[in-house]
Amino acid sequence: MLLRSVTRSSSNASTSLFFRLFPRSYFSRSSPATGRNIRRLSAAGTGSELFLRRGLRLLPAAASGCLSGQFSLAVSTQTATSYPGQDEAEKLGFEKSREEFISECKSKAVLFRHKKTGCEVMSVSNDDENKVFGVVFRTPPKDSTGIPHILEHSVLCGSRKYPLKEPFVELLKGSLYTFLNAFTYPDRTCYPVASTNTKDFYNLVDVYLDAVFFPKCVDDVHTFQQEGWHYELNHPSEDISYKGVVFNEMKGVYSQPDNILGRITQQAKHRFTALCPENTYGVDSGGDPKDIPKLTFDKFKEFHRQYYHPSNARIWFYGDDDPVQRLKVLSEYLDMFDASPARDSSKVEPQKLFSGPRRIVEKYPAGGDGDLKKKHMVCLNWLLSEKPLDLQTQLALGFLDHLMLGTPASPLRKILLESGLGEALVNSGVEDELLQPQFSVGLKGVSDDKVQKVEELIMSTLRKLADEGFDTDAVEASMNTIEFSMRENNTGSSPRGLSLMLQSIGKWIYDMDPFEPLKYEEPLKTLKARIAEEGSKAVFSPLIEKFILNNPHCVTIEMQPDLEKASQEEVEEKNILQKVKASMTDEELAELARATEELRLKQETPDSPEALKCVPSLNLRDIPKKPTYVPTEVGDINGVKVLRHDLFTNDILYTEVVFDMGSLRHALLPLVPLFCQSLLEMGTQDMSFVQLNQLIGRKTGGITVYPFTSSVWGSDVPCSKIIVRGKSMVGRAEDLFNLMNCVLQEVRFTDKQRFKQFISQSRAGMENRLRGSGQGIAAARMDAMLNAAGWMSEQMNGLSYIEFLHTLEQKVDQDWEGISSSLEEIRTSLLSKNGCIVNMTADGKSLTSTEKFVGKFLDSLPEKPSSGQVTWDARLPLRNEAIVIPTQVNYVGKAGNIYSSGYKLDGSSYVISKHIGNTWLWDRVRVSGGAYGGFCDFDSHSGVFSFLSYRDPNLLKTLDIYDGTGDFLRCLDVDEDTLTKAVIGTIGDVDSYQLPDAKGYSSLLRHLLNVTDEERQIRREEILSTSLKDFKEFAEAVDSVREGLQWPWHHKKTLMQQTKNAQIFSK
Repeated sequence: MLLRSVTRSSSNASTSLFFRLFPRSYFSRSSPATGRNIRRLSAAGTGSELFLRRGLRLLPAAASGCLSGQFSLAVSTQTATSYPGQDEAEKLGFEKSREEFISECKSKAVLFRHKKTGCEVMSVSNDDENKVFGVVFRTPPKDSTGIPHILEHSVLCGSRKYPLKEPFVELLKGSLYTFLNAFTYPDRTCYPVASTNTKDFYNLVDVYLDAVFFPKCVDDVHTFQQEGWHYELNHPSEDISYKGVVFNEMKGVYSQPDNILGRITQQAKHRFTALCPENTYGVDSGGDPKDIPKLTFDKFKEFHRQYYHPSNARIWFYGDDDPVQRLKVLSEYLDMFDASPARDSSKVEPQKLFSGPRRIVEKYPAGGDGDLKKKHMVCLNWLLSEKPLDLQTQLALGFLDHLMLGTPASPLRKILLESGLGEALVNSGVEDELLQPQFSVGLKGVSDDKVQKVEELIMSTLRKLADEGFDTDAVEASMNTIEFSMRENNTGSSPRGLSLMLQSIGKWIYDMDPFEPLKYEEPLKTLKARIAEEGSKAVFSPLIEKFILNNPHCVTIEMQPDLEKASQEEVEEKNILQKVKASMTDEELAELARATEELRLKQETPDSPEALKCVPSLNLRDIPKKPTYVPTEVGDINGVKVLRHDLFTNDILYTEVVFDMGSLRHALLPLVPLFCQSLLEMGTQDMSFVQLNQLIGRKTGGITVYPFTSSVWGSDVPCSKIIVRGKSMVGRAEDLFNLMNCVLQEVRFTDKQRFKQFISQSRAGMENRLRGSGQGIAAARMDAMLNAAGWMSEQMNGLSYIEFLHTLEQKVDQDWEGISSSLEEIRTSLLSKNGCIVNMTADGKSLTSTEKFVGKFLDSLPEKPSSGQVTWDARLPLRNEAIVIPTQVNYVGKAGNIYSSGYKLDGSSYVISKHIGNTWLWDRVRVSGGAYGGFCDFDSHSGVFSFLSYRDPNLLKTLDIYDGTGDFLRCLDVDEDTLTKAVIGTIGDVDSYQLPDAKGYSSLLRHLLNVTDEERQIRREEILSTSLKDFKEFAEAVDSVREGLQWPWHHKKTLMQQTKNAQIFSK
């Protein structure tokens, strides 16, 4: 997902607007590895986080059989006590357009209109402390130069009231934000923030309002060059290169085959054969790297002038803050503007439907491993309607999407994957976030001679579904799953108000009703009644007929692998730059070299203390001296340890059952992720996997199974567990534990063909990670050389796992009996009442009523004596490594164990590592170096300190920056304000907002890792007392990483030129 939020978005039950909590794919300002989200502890979108950061590896089984983000009954809230009346609103320049109580989210929502500019404001009030603000502009581009995306990056680089280089980064350093970002859609740009602290919240609001309406970037070409693109020339004798954060970000995007397919689907560059050739969706708002250098500074400035105006804005407030204060803050900004025609000029025109189907054949850059003839992709895409759909139809299409594709048991998904024609689904599902909805379905890993068969199978399966309808149990399971998800509203660590904002804006941005998407109860009731009265076939079959089978607006896209494409594109870019240089005089080259140095000097020169003081911030008096404690009662049921967390969960039970992996043979470790998937996607003696999957969907909110590994501070023995997670309504607790028992003990490992599918899907997913998330693969590889927990994790989720999957794929047909036996051995090794831990989160009464079902479940587990623990002390060989992949950007990592150098853990290390990432690495790797992200991470459990970059144009330069970190700390001279900001920002990480399920889960992880409340208090006090002396002393620890492991990724030619003493692999 390219949405780069600094919190984590939760798993979603469907791609439909009604069920998707956050946008599926667009662009935002901070990279996936930036900010508060760096390897936060999570599983299945819970949003949980431990106090001690990183080192924990949660590996959800690939393509798990049950959805993880399911059933939340709306937030228990009350309306705000104070609300602006019409007279008060009038005095502030607003008129009230509409007012409603939204029962689904227990909120009072009022739509205001600013009389002078026409700006619309949605003010949503309740008792949710996680307050949300957002301003959204309609920003339809006319070309693929990436203007909206570059502008989204640039407006946060200083403004009228905050004239420093990057107020956004200052907020990252010293705010208690729970969400802080901006992101670009194909037709709009969003700027949301959130915080639970009211003072902090309004600080964020003011910085963002000033940024979007009065940015410095429209008068500063350097910001445009930094965030967008520029020619870089260090010396007239050297080659010219392109640099720019967005330029390199999009190079990474255009290196991933799945992303290339998605862009071809939308864009009009293919001789009017794409899905939307005639409107703004026919170009790339993010920017095509081939087109980005065509953007001029004048066009950039004009785009802001035209669209970043209150008349073209929609503004959202949500939470428990004062509604009158909201309007007061806005009026100070909006009153400075007159009305503008921007609202009319920014309207998105619909794409007219084609009269017949069309076809595209394109190439994508492929690696040299495997048989290229089996690496084709094919996807069928339909534009569903010329006009936006009504609420009832949109809801029904969302259910249809889930029925066809939402789970492994869904018929269209199941038939395609079981056909053996491809490895995994690609770009499949309903997409309804834009003006016109679309539906796509396809496969990747297809043989060149099977492409036509895939297309035929898709159409014949859709035809069969229209003719025969869906199984009654499937409809019931889908209905329960989706309704559970809608009511639970579990947005993980991301704010619920942001989820509601994005749902509302999906209609509001097109001048439709912003209230409608928030009110699902009546449409849902109507749909359920229709299904009950007419039958599901009468509801869903006409939708398949009308929107898909009889819809002429279909574009089929075939993607063919090309070994030479990446190198050809590199040569093309080099030739363009050579021509640019050849066209310049000696004086012009000297001027370009001077301008390059001028930009670099500006980027690397810190803001003055005076400038930094203008950014509003909290002070240490605003920070609680004690950590947040989760109510935890440790007891036992039938001899098994049980952790109970008495929290209000709206009648939902959240539970985890933990089993120890300590006695598992080393050789079986790589099989564990596939074992977990098999538990949920193979059948029992009495039920097929489809029936089991449907039963779980009908009775619960989902079950997941995954491995968890982590180093443990102060111990050489890693923590290694299998965690079974589930949730249900409290009244269904017996069903939940019965189904957990069924999954664990009754599933049979006998379906060879399905297991082969699991391997293909897992391999395809991991290979996609190599290109899209190389920093994660690199981090795992380095950890595996430095500690046992890292080795275990890498065997299950790293490069070693990819290699294992390749070998296993060949072995299945030769020795299926042996593999099946190994899966059974894993179950026997893990499944035991001895050493088991149960974790439960719900209100006290519900916990008590559930105990009898827990006892019955535990009594059904084998009670065998503890077998000998396996010694987990394996490591990968210590060496520098490099992997060659067909991508236009790099991922550069370096790591070392600072405990080995004698460093003793202190809470100040969290403050220091955060400061390094937000200053030294941000300025040198991202701002000056042009990478999309540069960051560091300290795993306090193992002692591993790692540097990583994301979509980086450099190799050795980035490694040199890493090596200069110690000197940076020694020369650092920070004032009290800067130090306070660093401390407050770190506390924001520690005290991250959590929903009840995440609180219970975090408590479980702390228990597993022996992190006591006393230790948390000690670390907090160390954080709050961090001094400049601590920074200086930490330099010695960082220096020990200088001789550590380095891991650069790039295309082969540059890699061979720049990387020495490294083991090189090709992929």
